[in-house]
Amino acid sequence: MKLHTSIGPNPRVVKMFLAEKGLEMPFVKVDLMAGENRRAPYNAEVNRAGQTPALELDDGGTVTEITAICEYLEERQPSPPLIGATAEERAAARMWTRRVDLKVCEPMANGFRFAEGLPLFENRMRCLPDAAPGLKAIAQDGLQWLEGEFKGPWIAGERFTLADILLFAFVDFGGQVGQPLDPKYARLTDWFARVQARPSAAASA
Repeated sequence: MKLHTSIGPNPRVVKMFLAEKGLEMPFVKVDLMAGENRRAPYNAEVNRAGQTPALELDDGGTVTEITAICEYLEERQPSPPLIGATAEERAAARMWTRRVDLKVCEPMANGFRFAEGLPLFENRMRCLPDAAPGLKAIAQDGLQWLEGEFKGPWIAGERFTLADILLFAFVDFGGQVGQPLDPKYARLTDWFARVQARPSAAASA
């Protein structure tokens, strides 16, 4: 297998997941800034959606979308479980991953794409600049909600899971593009520091 990767929080999620699993594979770097992902051969042979990351399998097939890639890797190497070893654990991790994605990651990413990232994205996708402030506010609302729901030490409770990896990658990215984690969210700030101290955070940067 090999991973087609680039800059950005989405590829980082998979790279951090791999690091936590202790899995190694070749990385094929895709030049996102130059639009390599939006033209052949990448969007013809690897991912027709023109997005990264993409996991190229040994049989020539390809898995895209970060949660699908991580689910596949978990099935290939169940230990250590980053989604879950039981139906209950898997349900909890998937629930929190979905919540994190909808409430924080997706609005944060589009808030960036439609504002600071507009010069890069305006010719690649439909952009709604007027929506950027509202999307950023929605992401902050999501973080506020998480702060209130957080029981710790990790997003899904006692286990470090894909939900932590996903949120960390995007919160770290947000801090670089004008959407920092507000220090008033003390629980999430402490959580962020704990994730940042993990070797996988540095390995995936």
